[in-house]
Amino acid sequence: VSCCCCCCVLLTAPGAAQMAEWNAYYRNEDDEEEQEEGEQSGGDYKITGRDSLVFLVDASKEMFIKGEDGQPSNFDMTMQVVRSVYASKIISSHRDLMALVFYGTEQSKDPSKSFKHVYVYHDLDEPGAKRVQEVDALRGGKGAQLAAETMGSGETSLGDALWCCANLYSDIKLRLSHKRLMIFTCRDKPHEGDSVKDRQARTKSGDLKETGVIIDLMHLMKPDGFDVAPFFRDIISPPEDESELGLQLEPCDKLEDLQKRVRAKEQKKRAQARLHLCLGEGINVAVGIYATAVTARKPAPIRLYRETNEPVRSKTRTFHTQTGSLLLPSEIKKSQVYGKKQIVMEKDEVDAIKKFEDPGMFLIGFKPMERLKRHHHIRPAAFIYPEEDEVKGSACLFSALLTKCHERNVFALCRCVSRRNYPPRFVALVPQKEEVDEGKVQISPSGDTLLGSTKEPNGKIQVDKMKEIVSKLRFKYRSDAFENPVIQQQYRNLEALALDMMAPEDTEDLIMPKVDQMDQRLGPLVQEFKDLVYPADYNPEGKPAAKRKTGGAEKKPKVEVPEDELRAHVQNGTLGKLTVPVLKEACKKFGVHTTGTKKQELIDALVDQLGQ
Repeated sequence: VSCCCCCCVLLTAPGAAQMAEWNAYYRNEDDEEEQEEGEQSGGDYKITGRDSLVFLVDASKEMFIKGEDGQPSNFDMTMQVVRSVYASKIISSHRDLMALVFYGTEQSKDPSKSFKHVYVYHDLDEPGAKRVQEVDALRGGKGAQLAAETMGSGETSLGDALWCCANLYSDIKLRLSHKRLMIFTCRDKPHEGDSVKDRQARTKSGDLKETGVIIDLMHLMKPDGFDVAPFFRDIISPPEDESELGLQLEPCDKLEDLQKRVRAKEQKKRAQARLHLCLGEGINVAVGIYATAVTARKPAPIRLYRETNEPVRSKTRTFHTQTGSLLLPSEIKKSQVYGKKQIVMEKDEVDAIKKFEDPGMFLIGFKPMERLKRHHHIRPAAFIYPEEDEVKGSACLFSALLTKCHERNVFALCRCVSRRNYPPRFVALVPQKEEVDEGKVQISPSGDTLLGSTKEPNGKIQVDKMKEIVSKLRFKYRSDAFENPVIQQQYRNLEALALDMMAPEDTEDLIMPKVDQMDQRLGPLVQEFKDLVYPADYNPEGKPAAKRKTGGAEKKPKVEVPEDELRAHVQNGTLGKLTVPVLKEACKKFGVHTTGTKKQELIDALVDQLGQ
């Protein structure tokens, strides 16, 4: 059963702002050290450490065959994906480890010098500018020629390649949180029916999976198709959970498809916190809190030592103002002025004041969905999902809770303490069923909501025309389709500086409106709307008329409109195109009495008189 739920923060508890300010002012040194290590105090991560990723690429001759209509070869597409992941890792997770290994080569290169036809191009290490440049050298026609000269194409032994990758992992002394290996190939039978090599590859893949390495297959297109079942079905790892992208039966024939699959496998899915949802006395469900979207921000500046350009780390020490002696943490006390008195407290007392209760979510009750208002949503929503590994039976009980809330159209109101020393907040758990067909998901309800008026507007024709324009300009919005141009330009500049490029790559501002495409969609609708709304001589780019000087005795000329033309304006709802003096003259002509002199009041009076 697929279960999911959105957690929306609704209200903050009384006094929470004051305690948050206290927390920001008196921050524990231990808390700062934990945050520097990347650990969150409220969520207990099951795994901590660095991520690792090994690209195992087939270097056989079939990989270098170019596609039809000038399409890049499978090897060229693979190098573009590797380069993209290298660059993104430098920005997002520069401490992660990555490696690039080729198999099926003529030349051999590995740290142990014991494997033939395996070429370790990059061993497991942090990505850097030099590695990106080396991968760039393998792209395109010149890259294929360089690969042929450096590595060549020879016999294939996937078992030896997996063994070599296992040695790369064993040589790392750091703690690794995730170990992943991606195989890029267009051959479904790499050993051409050699049962001994097939058995050896299956054995080594089993050894890798026992050590926690996840093996994924990124199979590429070949002329007669790619059949995963005969060999690679036993090599790759099964999906970790339902949210994992499972084994794709269809091979990739486009760069975009390959990048999408690699991104889906490579992207980390870490919970912001793992809490217990208490449904009652003795009934706890383990859930993880995930952020569906995070705002991209510019990275914080790093201070460097000017002589060596090495990062510097600042440390704070506290000294006695009179003696100048160094004070230990146990010798420091904190105080708060209250009622013109200075109240001195120990560190343990401050910690006890900041702590409300242990992290967790506690069910208060259920409310109908119509009681949940828009103004209750005061911060971005999060996504919670049951953690079966923490508490057995969490998925089943959470699924039952989700189903009943969805059937009865209610939400669960809870008290949430997301992390240690955080003030409690009221949150609403809104049930959200999994949508199977994205093409049939309703993005927004049909129709418009008109506020501030109880009767039909006079300009119904203009409203209908604008509805046509809005319907023509609708599109399916995706947050990942619009990148921040400022941040993208900054990263382009940094990339050009690190890679010694002559000039940074041009960035496309995706948030700017596509005027040509909009004009093509709308056609004559814009001009028709202008004719209905604006007067005939209206020029939006023209200068406004000069103001008339006060004190002049100039008399306004009377402007009269024929009766049939005036009735046509009333019928079409275009009275707004007439000026106020013209409307006043029309009211006098037809004996319409008005209490006000505003334009809308004159229009309403004429419509009521002539529309009968």
